[in-house]
Amino acid sequence: MLTREEYAEARRLYGEGWSLSAIARSLGRDRKTLRSYLLGGRTPGVRNSPQDAFGQFVPYCRQRLRDDPHLEATVLLKEVTDLGYRGGYSTLTRALRRHRLRPVCTQCRCAGPNQETDTTSTAGDELRFTWLKLLDPPPLWGVGSHAHVLIGALPSGLWRASLAENEDLAQVIEAVDLVLRRLGRTGRYWWFDSVPAVNCRTSGKVKPELVQVARHYGVDLGTNSLRPATPSPPAPDPLRPIEDFWWRTVRPDTRLHVAQESLDHFAAWLDSRHSAAGSSERPGDVVGGGHDARTHGPGPLPPPFPATIRVARTVAPHDLVSFRGNYYAVPPGLVGARVDVSWRLDEPHLSISTTGGAVIARHAVAPRGAGRIVVGPGHTITLEHPQGRRQSDRTPCNGRTRLPPSPEALVHARAFR
Repeated sequence: MLTREEYAEARRLYGEGWSLSAIARSLGRDRKTLRSYLLGGRTPGVRNSPQDAFGQFVPYCRQRLRDDPHLEATVLLKEVTDLGYRGGYSTLTRALRRHRLRPVCTQCRCAGPNQETDTTSTAGDELRFTWLKLLDPPPLWGVGSHAHVLIGALPSGLWRASLAENEDLAQVIEAVDLVLRRLGRTGRYWWFDSVPAVNCRTSGKVKPELVQVARHYGVDLGTNSLRPATPSPPAPDPLRPIEDFWWRTVRPDTRLHVAQESLDHFAAWLDSRHSAAGSSERPGDVVGGGHDARTHGPGPLPPPFPATIRVARTVAPHDLVSFRGNYYAVPPGLVGARVDVSWRLDEPHLSISTTGGAVIARHAVAPRGAGRIVVGPGHTITLEHPQGRRQSDRTPCNGRTRLPPSPEALVHARAFR
């Protein structure tokens, strides 16, 4: 914008025969800007606001984005350009933000790590997950030198834990789901402490892959900037009781499902002591999912997130493959061969395939640690489910769908023609 004083000086120099380039160098202004003022195209002292030229296109853009909140700005720019808009891409996107024309998709209500999130929550809305590694697990578990436990704790002191096979993201997602079902609820915000598969080692932030998991359960991922200003009183820390008391009771011949049951009962026992001391929240009557009216979450828990657990196994004698404390039959003649076992958490069947990806068996999943030998019609070649199938009973938001202008948007477009 050219001030009135600069405009008067430019008019004087221009009357004396100065060129536009010389005036621009003298005033430190752009030559094209001076030309627009000296030829009467702009008024000195008045900023030429770009939204004035966009105002007539606001009704059309609002209707288009209301019909399709995921409509790309490049597509919208092409449409309004055909209607007479002469601005560029950056001008359009600034105008969209200024007029707040793009609504929030109701199916994408969970904010990602870089989106704005309501910071007015209370400390009771938090659910904190902590990853615990315990030394010298029973050899029967087949988990290596460390046992892995995911602990989910509420600020009230209520907590539950789930044993995991390793530190893969799919194993952590399964442990999160099991913790939620043992609690019978979920907080509005999730916080992850010392979880290698979830937290980036360099930045410490939650990995983007977990955004879809949080969206599936209808919660937000907490960040350090969203911590409540007045945190709740400190609750009992379950880490030391698990390490110092429960882990000492696990014998070398204890099976994994027996250890999980004892961990659930140990958590319930600590909860009863905590509630007897005056806690405002106590666990449900049934360990592993029950809850009373005071421990309900934002809503009923959805089905498990469709993460796929994949583990490598060696075919044992009698053509059996071990997985989660059970044995599954494969076609004969594969003893000693390497195979992959894959199981999607929301499905009742698992698949056994070769290292090249050919599915050689498909069986119903037996209860974890039941010690069953699953045989029968399952060990036949079965095709996997296609990757594009629906992942849950909740209809996901498909932001890639191209929606043409609706009849309401076409009414606004006819006004320009």
